[in-house]
Amino acid sequence: MSYRIGIDVGGTHTDAVLLDHNYQVVAETKSPTTEDVSTGIYQAMREVIAKSGVPREQIHLAMLGTTHCTNAIVERKRLNDIAVIRIGAPATLAVKPLIGVPEDLREKLGKHVYIVHGGHEFDGREIAKLDEEELTRIAHEIKDRVDSIAVTSVFSPVAKDHELRAAEILREVLGEEIPVSLSHEIGSVGLLERENATILNASVVNVAKTTAEGFVNALHEEGIHARVFFGQNDGTLMSVEYAVKYPILTIACGPTNSIRGASYLTGFSNALVVDVGGTTTDIGVLVNSFPRESSLAVEIGGARTNFRMPDLVSIGLGGGTIVRIREDGSFTVGPDSVGYQLPQKGLVFGGDTLTATDVAVALGKATLGDPSKVAHLDRVLLEKVYAKMVEMVEDAIDKMKTSAEPVPVILVGGGSILLPDELKGASQVIRPENFGVANAIGAAIAQVSGQVERVFSLDELGREKTLELARQIAKDEAVSAGADPCTVEIVDIEDVPLAYLPGNATRVRVKAAGNLAVKADQSGN
Repeated sequence: MSYRIGIDVGGTHTDAVLLDHNYQVVAETKSPTTEDVSTGIYQAMREVIAKSGVPREQIHLAMLGTTHCTNAIVERKRLNDIAVIRIGAPATLAVKPLIGVPEDLREKLGKHVYIVHGGHEFDGREIAKLDEEELTRIAHEIKDRVDSIAVTSVFSPVAKDHELRAAEILREVLGEEIPVSLSHEIGSVGLLERENATILNASVVNVAKTTAEGFVNALHEEGIHARVFFGQNDGTLMSVEYAVKYPILTIACGPTNSIRGASYLTGFSNALVVDVGGTTTDIGVLVNSFPRESSLAVEIGGARTNFRMPDLVSIGLGGGTIVRIREDGSFTVGPDSVGYQLPQKGLVFGGDTLTATDVAVALGKATLGDPSKVAHLDRVLLEKVYAKMVEMVEDAIDKMKTSAEPVPVILVGGGSILLPDELKGASQVIRPENFGVANAIGAAIAQVSGQVERVFSLDELGREKTLELARQIAKDEAVSAGADPCTVEIVDIEDVPLAYLPGNATRVRVKAAGNLAVKADQSGN
């Protein structure tokens, strides 16, 4: 038999599941998320292994969806000492890198900023020749002063040559080990947003590395020698090597794990997914079994970026959300929460703070803790509070729908016990088995993907051959990220003609996904 562990870190709980080779849940657990994140992960891992009674040598795969990188950026902690190199003089000198980024983040990441001659026009012509001598000088200047580099060239999604050559020069001076983040591999067209995404990627390389090593070591200490994968924010997996190269792609993987888990548990490939945690409710959209992607620029830690992110609405409602009742009978719901301290602070657990969970228990909507501790509360008022909670979710559902037609709504997450079996705008409300750990299940069953987003000139190859080339690049990316070549399929393709560019230019985005390649000795026999 072959087993796999899936672990997902939420703001309140770290969830873990152990699945067999048929993806059936053998054991599940919820452990409080700890301040340093890692302790909670190891705790959940040990608990789920102990519960399952499965021999450790039969656990061959371990998947982790983590908030480490998000937290590092938001808290401005544990970031790399980076150099920011833009290839774009003289064309881009008027707008400096990190413009519009919050000052505290700019202070951390903007100590070594350079703009060198080079870059391309939107049609692939050189703006200026790449200044290789200046790059060599910069490399010598930053030696021993930085441990990660972000390189962004003007219109590199169209022509990546200058970025690739810059990386070669930097590695010649600084050694092959220096992490170099190249913008054409991370963001799409849009210089400043792509540059920000690349800078953030370069800044969390150490965090990703430490997290990966810590997780692998924790598994080894338990006697588990599994292949480790990280969840990324499109609902698929990436190898440790890939995660350390592109750590920015782990941001927002939690909600996408829940969306993928909801799809797997219900068999629905198109629906709305409402994931209620201890602190927030995240609402996303399932399209062909994958999360719908956001078409907007996304802010991370106050920096505007344009790499792919799931399309989500988050509201401040969860199991630990604090409800405040004033003397005149008016009330507020959230947005703050007691979070992972719910078992100590909630009224039904003997605490002193009225939470959304207490409201649901008092009204008989949920069975948890000691109902007698909330029996004294004014039921009529609580009905109003509960109606407000439901209304908050219904409004958010309405925002995510693309038409007035009712759609299936899948409820997942431990906090979803707060919600009723009927919601406005929902054709049906489904609460699948194992709903409380859908996020960890999503991490465990995830496929591996590869994506290409690039501007192609259709005049060169014609439309069909260009799309075929893009499909092949996406498939190759998926295989290099750890997918079994025999199972890789194209799951999404779009091409948008760019009328303002010459050469019949078209932005092509293709995504391929396949099952995890299982080594011969781990086939489940």
